[in-house]
Amino acid sequence: MIRVQGLTKHYGPVVALEGVSFEIGRGEVVGFLGPNGAGKTTTMKILTGYLHPDRGGAEVAGHSVLREPLSVKRQIGYLPESTPLYAEMRVDHYLDFAGAVRGIAAAGRKGALDRVVGACALEGVMKKQVGELSRGYRQRVGLAQALLHDPPILILDEPTSGLDPNQIVEIRGLIARLGREKTILLSTHILPEVRETCRRVLIIHRGRIVADGTPDSLAAGQRDETTLYVTVRGAGAAGVLSGVPGVRRVEPLGTEDGRERLRLRVASDAPVEEAVFDAAVARGWKVLEMRRETATLEDVFRRLTTES
Repeated sequence: MIRVQGLTKHYGPVVALEGVSFEIGRGEVVGFLGPNGAGKTTTMKILTGYLHPDRGGAEVAGHSVLREPLSVKRQIGYLPESTPLYAEMRVDHYLDFAGAVRGIAAAGRKGALDRVVGACALEGVMKKQVGELSRGYRQRVGLAQALLHDPPILILDEPTSGLDPNQIVEIRGLIARLGREKTILLSTHILPEVRETCRRVLIIHRGRIVADGTPDSLAAGQRDETTLYVTVRGAGAAGVLSGVPGVRRVEPLGTEDGRERLRLRVASDAPVEEAVFDAAVARGWKVLEMRRETATLEDVFRRLTTES
């Protein structure tokens, strides 16, 4: 449904995208991850026709974003990070207006409105002004306008940004339901959201795709290394434990009341716990914690977006 080939975009001397390529099939729900400035929003704006690339191209549902932008827009429901709403309009008037802009005939708009109002649970706010709504309900209205023309593809840029935990759960549930029947490209910084709603993850860093796979497969690819959390009562533990065989690097996490907290990156097949304990005992330290964790999606993200 989405095919991206060699997208490149510069803003003056700043490289936003450099040779980005990927494909998303029908019915896939894909999380698009990356730190701020990585190129997520630029990619989405190109796919939705708001920007032109310097080089490369993309197709949406078989239509070129460069040669057939109107056909592309008919296939996409787009929710930008800043939801495009008119605060002074009533919700029902705004959605009717959005339907008219989308080219939905007057005779068909009531059915379209009923469908999206039910899907987004807006029944109780239809007579309210958009500006009176909570941030969560404004996001629902934004999703409703994106769904009015029943597009097969949704592109959602930070749909839960700025929401409280309850609102995040509500919007996340709505996206999960929509994902049963639509292709979704979802940009977010909230990694639990990706694990719960997305079957596949793309990670972009410095304008390039650095990972592509399911959350489990990406984490499994990092499992040649695991994490050992250690807390000792002593001083200088970071330097000592970095010399233990099997320990690849030591990351200090802070010192408080004489307790030193450390995160050790260790080879997954290295039984380092006994050696760490022996090193501590030899120096008269008390070991207060020793806990091993396997790689997570957060570990994958941190490694890929902090290394040059």
